[in-house]
This record gives sequence, structure tokens and C-alpha cells, in this order.
Amino acid sequence: MKKMQLLLLAFFALIGSVSAQTPVKKTVVIKTPTVQCEKCKARIENYMSHEDGIVKINVDYKKKITTVTFLTDRTNIENIKADIANVGYDADDVTAEPDSYKRLPTCCKKPEDGGGPAKQ
Repeated sequence: MKKMQLLLLAFFALIGSVSAQTPVKKTVVIKTPTVQCEKCKARIENYMSHEDGIVKINVDYKKKITTVTFLTDRTNIENIKADIANVGYDADDVTAEPDSYKRLPTCCKKPEDGGGPAKQ
């Protein structure tokens, strides 16, 4: 009887450890209204690709959205928004970090701040 209980305990422990190791991927869409151009896209994607838990990121500067796939056991939506803000861009309800925004190239700043996409 004890062997059977130990066997069942070991079995359930193994099942629990296997399910705990399976990372869960989640994809979210974040409004990034201050992205202006290809440079903005490259800055965000480059920075975010080095962040822990980020699997895939795509910035669509024309639609002003950023699609992020991430591992839920390593990061979360709030951390991702904060990271985008730390690059210098607004992310949903999180505003850009002012010092980072100041360091952006002129073309990556809002038109009211003297920036905007280069005229072609």
C-alpha cells in the first residue's frame, strides 16, 4: 500500500513539474501613438528584443501599434509598457520617460515638439 502511495505521489509530482516548466506565450497589442517613422520602429524593436521574456515584437508605425509576444512567467504587460516608455515612446496609458524622449532624433518626436516624419 505504501509503495502504491509513493508511486502515485511521484507520478503527480512529475506531472506538476512538467506543467510548471511549460512557458505560456501571450500576444498583446499596445497603442504607441508617438511612433513616427522607421527609426522609431527600429529603436523600439532593437531595445525590446534584448528584454527578458520577449519572444517577438513588431512595431507598425503607420497604424501606431506595437504587437508583442512574450512569456508570461518572465514578464508582463505593465513591464513591457514601461520598457517602451523608457525608450522614449508612449505605450497605452504609460507616457514616455522625459529624458529618453529628449534624446530621440528630431524625426521621432511629436510635431508639436518640432519633430515628426521627414518630408519627402
